[in-house]
Amino acid sequence: MALRHVIALLALGLTPATGMAQDGPVRVFAPAALVETGLFKHILPRFSLKTQVRVELVADPAEAQIVLGEDGRAMFDGLGATWFMDLPGAGHAGTDRLAAWLGSEVGMRTITSFAPGGAPLFAPPSVAEVEVVAVEIDGDAELGLEVSRRACARCHAVEEAGRKKDIGSTPSFFVLRSLGDWEERFGAFYVLNPHPAFTQILDVTAPFPIDRPSPIAPIELSIEELEAVMAYVALLDAADLGAPLVAQEF
Repeated sequence: MALRHVIALLALGLTPATGMAQDGPVRVFAPAALVETGLFKHILPRFSLKTQVRVELVADPAEAQIVLGEDGRAMFDGLGATWFMDLPGAGHAGTDRLAAWLGSEVGMRTITSFAPGGAPLFAPPSVAEVEVVAVEIDGDAELGLEVSRRACARCHAVEEAGRKKDIGSTPSFFVLRSLGDWEERFGAFYVLNPHPAFTQILDVTAPFPIDRPSPIAPIELSIEELEAVMAYVALLDAADLGAPLVAQEF
């Protein structure tokens, strides 16, 4: 699945950058309580790197192709309820792709990793198992190594030859590859601190504000280059950490 374009998140305040391959956005309805958690601002930028689909939140479920609410397939638990997905627009390519991603292992990890207050708000559904759908990474691994050397090696060890030249406080690509959510981390690294201060993704991120330029030489990547980096990382041997990493709360 090529990561060629970004979705236009009109209802979420993100600016569409280019024309999309598919006519019209996939219209999604969710109750206000769910939207107000910020969940969609968390998951949809990740989804944008996996698809060519445009998405728009709508206020009327009658206008939606995907409805999150009380009917359909159980998707996740949270806010004291189980949230279900109904597909009145099933058969539409974009609708089917978004529904498949939400029901995939990657999609579920993205949903359950949303923890704005430090604790996850959502969990896998208690009433049904999530169908696991493989999400493939398609890219030029050789180009990914070249891009990693250019854009990432000043802080991270990106290959065996550079393991002793990285910044000690930053994990190597080999360590990151060992994490269960490495795909989400690499696919949306540009929204994870400290990267937003000096990273721009062509046709995805907005230019740096005039009064807050990048504090260091900026990293500039295209979607194709980011896809290539992920393809390269997918081929790396994960570091043997001896035991799972344990996050500490402060």
